[in-house]
Amino acid sequence: MKKVVTFGEIMLRLAAPGYLRFQQSGQLTSTFGGGEANVAVSLANYGIPVDYVTRLPQNDIGNWCEKELKKHGVNTSNIIWGGERLGIYFLETGAVSRGSKVVYDRAHSAISTIKKGMVDWAKVFEGADWFHWTGITPAISEGAADVCLEAIQMANKMGMTVSTDLNYRKKLWKWGKTPAEVMPELVAGCDIILGNEEDAHKVFGIHPEGVDVTQGQVSGEAYRSVAQQLMTKFPRAKKIIITLRGSKSANHNSWSGVLYDGQKLFQAPTYEITHIVDRVGGGDSFMGGLIYGLKTYDNDQDALNFAVAASCLKHTIFGDFNLVTVEEVEKLMSGDGSGRVAR
Repeated sequence: MKKVVTFGEIMLRLAAPGYLRFQQSGQLTSTFGGGEANVAVSLANYGIPVDYVTRLPQNDIGNWCEKELKKHGVNTSNIIWGGERLGIYFLETGAVSRGSKVVYDRAHSAISTIKKGMVDWAKVFEGADWFHWTGITPAISEGAADVCLEAIQMANKMGMTVSTDLNYRKKLWKWGKTPAEVMPELVAGCDIILGNEEDAHKVFGIHPEGVDVTQGQVSGEAYRSVAQQLMTKFPRAKKIIITLRGSKSANHNSWSGVLYDGQKLFQAPTYEITHIVDRVGGGDSFMGGLIYGLKTYDNDQDALNFAVAASCLKHTIFGDFNLVTVEEVEKLMSGDGSGRVAR
């Protein structure tokens, strides 16, 4: 099977233990995470060859980060080394009516100073048939946006499938241009577009009528028009996928998704996730599952069902990475969500 290449920023994640607030915690738990890195780890877990491209500082923290990626089976040979530091994000996990909180410390990170020409994309894409990026990357800096566009254009030229998760992050767009000014040119080169209930609205002004995610249930059919509008705006796109999260509380969400192929709207089963361990990386685990499903299964319904089941399981795992196997995902797809001990 040909490899998948992902590109973006990975950060050191420092999380307050359990449900403690920052001011209560005498220690922080360290892991790593970032949208495209999370997707890469999922794919490696499923046995898909995957390269992760980023820029890391040449110091002990950068080396530690690379070793963590390698430990999970991700190829790191195309990482660019240089820059001042690795970005950090701090996580406070919410409970019941108190939502989780993320504080970024990523100014002047190594990838924020990346420039066009630093990555030989033609070489990186040798043996690859899929390139994935997210809307987080062009939000980091003008250089990161330029390199992302450079990669998309090369992937298009080489006939690869290009996917994106729109991933709107309002805290990141600080370098001078808005998502509406930058994202259209990037998304125009994409075959697969993933978003959630607010991404299309915040980035492109496209939104469903009568949807309130705070009520705990989200209707898939309500997003048919959103998918159709995105496909009209970006005619290269072959599939539009929208994750459906209904938030009853910080610990209890409903979770599903829809896929639109230009004619038919596929909807996955809805899972009630009642005791969330960690929802950070949930969308990335969906994307990793979706790429695996589209590369492996013969139909879009099974691919979508795999993505939703995989990301449902991610909510039970601490950290950004979805450390599950194909067997575990397919077991949940089959209807076995009992959580019984495997002996």
